[in-house]
Amino acid sequence: MNDNISFLIKEKAYSLDFHLCGIARARKLSERRPVFEAWLQAGMNDRMDYLGRNLEKRLDPEMHLTGAKSVVVAGLSYYSDKKQKDPNAPVLSRYTYGRNYHDVIVQKLNMLLDYIREIHPGTEGKALCDSAPITEKGWAVEAGLGWQGRHSIVISKEIGSFFFTGLLILNIELEYDKPFTREYCGECMICVDSCPTRAINNNGTVDARKCIANITIENRGPIPDGLIPLLGRRVYGCDLCQEVCPWNKNAKPDMTPEFELNPEVAEMTLEEWLKLSRERYEKLFKNTAVERVGYEAFLRNIRDVTICHLKL
Repeated sequence: MNDNISFLIKEKAYSLDFHLCGIARARKLSERRPVFEAWLQAGMNDRMDYLGRNLEKRLDPEMHLTGAKSVVVAGLSYYSDKKQKDPNAPVLSRYTYGRNYHDVIVQKLNMLLDYIREIHPGTEGKALCDSAPITEKGWAVEAGLGWQGRHSIVISKEIGSFFFTGLLILNIELEYDKPFTREYCGECMICVDSCPTRAINNNGTVDARKCIANITIENRGPIPDGLIPLLGRRVYGCDLCQEVCPWNKNAKPDMTPEFELNPEVAEMTLEEWLKLSRERYEKLFKNTAVERVGYEAFLRNIRDVTICHLKL
């Protein structure tokens, strides 16, 4: 019975346009604690103090759903080969191209939960996507989706690393996939060597104090002058470590319409970016990941990075 339910869950997940789906037994991921604690103690979380709170909750799904027995992990590709047209335009990370991924994935996971309740009445569940203190990367590995690369991002042998993950914690027993116990980075150091700010450590972690994604998104003050020349034209996030990864060499463009690059954003010239009004910002980026940084900080990033880039 559980085997059949697990099969049906995955079949439904793929019908909801997820590209990956695995199921893990709910347990404490205690083995991840030492590395995470060392990372925090070294101050590599920068100003993201919230990452140091609720450590037990990050490792234990039972603290998110009483009676948790299974964790369904679904992956949704967001890779796109579409690019902004102006070669001098400020660069956005691919994950910002469409609707806010939190909303898209949680909606799909809740649809999956509704289906599970139809085939197994009484099931309780909780959908999470980068919205609660839990180690999503750890659960992706535990459910067999892939391994955590040197750049800290989970890599799938099938689709590379350009995918979002979401968790559906359930209170029912299921058939479980084998955890991904190998890693296929080997001796490759391309991501480490390519990072312009040298933010990537050699143990699957990243120093947020140097990471372009953190600097352009979570950082609430001006970008440090010494780092601006290293950002290239990146004003929100950074894809470089994924772009150079050999496992993304054959990445296929995602067909999820919610993550399509807005044609108006794609066509914007450098001059338009520099003159971006609050009204246009809200029109273009409402309900996208870019909303997180806010208009003032986003425009400051655009101006600081662009001015520096034009001087080089």
